[in-house]
Amino acid sequence: MSEEQPGVLDGAIPPAENTRLFGHEDAEEFLAHSYRSGKGHHAVLIEGPEGIGKATLAFRFANHVMSHPDPALAPERIGDPDPASAVSRQIASGASHNLLHLSRPVDEKTGKVKSTITVDEVRRAGKFFAQTSGTGNWRIVIIDPADDMNRNAANAILKILEEPPKRALFLVLSHAPGKLLPTIRSRCLPLRLSPLGDNALGAALANLGLNAEPGSALFAQAKGSVSEALKLLNYGGGDIIQAYQQIIIAEGPAARRSMHKLADALSGKESDTIFGFFVSYLGDDIMDRARVAAGEGRIAAADRLSRLYSDITERLTISQAYNLDRKQTILSILGDLKQQI
Repeated sequence: MSEEQPGVLDGAIPPAENTRLFGHEDAEEFLAHSYRSGKGHHAVLIEGPEGIGKATLAFRFANHVMSHPDPALAPERIGDPDPASAVSRQIASGASHNLLHLSRPVDEKTGKVKSTITVDEVRRAGKFFAQTSGTGNWRIVIIDPADDMNRNAANAILKILEEPPKRALFLVLSHAPGKLLPTIRSRCLPLRLSPLGDNALGAALANLGLNAEPGSALFAQAKGSVSEALKLLNYGGGDIIQAYQQIIIAEGPAARRSMHKLADALSGKESDTIFGFFVSYLGDDIMDRARVAAGEGRIAAADRLSRLYSDITERLTISQAYNLDRKQTILSILGDLKQQI
């Protein structure tokens, strides 16, 4: 992660500063037309896989609204923000009085990003609206992502969504909207973004100064996500995948050595990003195997793998909650995986 921007991957452009967006022209057109009509919804749920541009779209739309406060006079399309404009400079620096970005805060004691968006963060929204009431300006809150809100935070934001202030706009981002409170989803207009196609992903990576050939293994493994591509390129994600696949086919002492080597890599200092990458890849691999088994009529195997997925998810949650030894957790999970596959 970037030291200057906690939560931003190395090599990425922070969404608030990013002037380019690739692959979501239809979503931009919808937002532009909705706003210009004067009948736009007060809360938009921008959903889709992680790393495909949801936050960048939210900040671009916020810039569009703040740059054109009268919907009737707004352009029909959302253009690239002008970095030299006052609105863009304020958004990029986090100094705008009309935009509030809610995300996981940094723990002052550890210096690390917390695992959830807390209720204290959401209470900032209440203060934000109180301080800006009467200005007549649009006031925009970006929740990034709403999946990270704990129960108290979710209930607190729900109260605001139920009775939104005038000229208030909520851009609610979600990687997995099914995890959100149904009452939050029901108060938002859903806007689904799809993973990037190869051409859009290639253009997005080129915008970051990275050259990759469409159709290569990187594109297949990234699954249309810029953040996944960065983890593969800048965090050793490709090596992690290769090590995992070797463990699956290895036997005896060779398998145990490989398991310990992978566990060491995933539990070292500053390994949170690549550990998260591994957990996601592991879950996808297990569920892919379960779907294949079900498709081949091996129902017992599919059920066993689905149960394994649920068990591993629960164990990882408990491990994180109680700060258990990560290496031992990984070794235990890999051991059980070897027995089940």
